[in-house]
Amino acid sequence: MGLFKKAIDRMVSEKVTHKGRKRMIIFVAIITLLSMVTSTVAWFTVNTFAGVQLFELNISTGEDLRVSMENHGADIEQYTHVITNDMVNTYLGRYNTTLNDLLLAPVTTNNVANYTFENGTAVEPNRRGTYLEFKCWFIGTRDMYVHLTTEGNAPEGEHVSTIENGVVGTRVATTSPAPQSDIVSAIRVGFNSDSGSNTWEPNKNGQSTSLPTFDLPSGNMVYSNENQLFHLDPLTPKEVTISVWMEGEDPECDNDVQGAQLQVQLAFVACDENGTPVA
Repeated sequence: MGLFKKAIDRMVSEKVTHKGRKRMIIFVAIITLLSMVTSTVAWFTVNTFAGVQLFELNISTGEDLRVSMENHGADIEQYTHVITNDMVNTYLGRYNTTLNDLLLAPVTTNNVANYTFENGTAVEPNRRGTYLEFKCWFIGTRDMYVHLTTEGNAPEGEHVSTIENGVVGTRVATTSPAPQSDIVSAIRVGFNSDSGSNTWEPNKNGQSTSLPTFDLPSGNMVYSNENQLFHLDPLTPKEVTISVWMEGEDPECDNDVQGAQLQVQLAFVACDENGTPVA
């Protein structure tokens, strides 16, 4: 508002005509409004990207839902309950990279399919300084709906994540200190399938915890259309593209978070049409 006052003072001192003064007031008001709007977005100005320290995907509960990074058709025994860093790195081998080499740069998207840098240049996934993207195939033994969840435990004998004391649940975290730790607010996870696309964002609704849960409740999950991802027919694998990116237009995506280390854990649960988890 200081710019606005200075302009008015100058008009008075220089005896600007009423008509000219009106035009200048409108011009200054527009400039002031634009500066307020542009201050809500933040992109890196130098290129020290964020690393993906840990990425894991878990089926939270039950034997009826499984996943793989390969399409094994209806042979459900070839599917598992977890996708680990090592599995993702094997997938990334076709791009001649790993999670450690990938690093995340600020990008943006309006359809969870096509991504661009700040200047509008198209971005290819799984390159150094871009974003992570991979395909999974989910399969169930019965008709079911798949939801994100923050609770549950891995089936007996299955691997569990180290992100929060072995608790299986959807989380994003960082081991980096403040202000780098603000990166958790700038992360997005997207899901694309024939059921449509979904984007999940930490802290969207003002949550403030050390382990943001992508706007999912931290306990006592209620499963509804709001956290439903897609539907599965019995023994019919569904291809799902999962993307993890740093949203350049998030206010927290500024130079302070450069070089941060990121941990992402996704957990899924199968439910019936009423939102009751499948045992």
